[in-house]
Amino acid sequence: MSSGEGLQVKRSITVRAVVTPRWKEDAERELSTALATSDNQLSQLELEGQQVIDEIRRQSANPLDPRVQDQVASIQQQVAAKRAELEEQKRQMLEQQRQVRELEMEQIVEQGQLESFCQVQVGDNLVEKLQMAIVVRDGVIEAIEGAL
Repeated sequence: MSSGEGLQVKRSITVRAVVTPRWKEDAERELSTALATSDNQLSQLELEGQQVIDEIRRQSANPLDPRVQDQVASIQQQVAAKRAELEEQKRQMLEQQRQVRELEMEQIVEQGQLESFCQVQVGDNLVEKLQMAIVVRDGVIEAIEGAL
């Protein structure tokens, strides 16, 4: 490849947010909504699990038959596994909520990732080209860091 040719490469752009009262309110509202959804999913899981178990027992001529008991135990295990997964997600959200509350105003936090393409050519510093971030304050871009 000659020195005049270039190449387009995909890169990740880090989105960083400045902590403001509005940002904190939005983050807490999103987490509260997610927690409420998680609680609803847990309730729905328990209800549906019990309904399936009741239906199996109702359709069985002998609810004490070992095959029926095995089916019930299997469903109970599936419900318990899903419950544990949902409870872990909820625990993580509660931890995030605690962390959000402890953030100080004007602190900069990572909020996510975007992807874009950039042109590179012989002689470019690839590390610099790939390290890029956007800083936003209440959704408005405040700074673009890194090589365009």
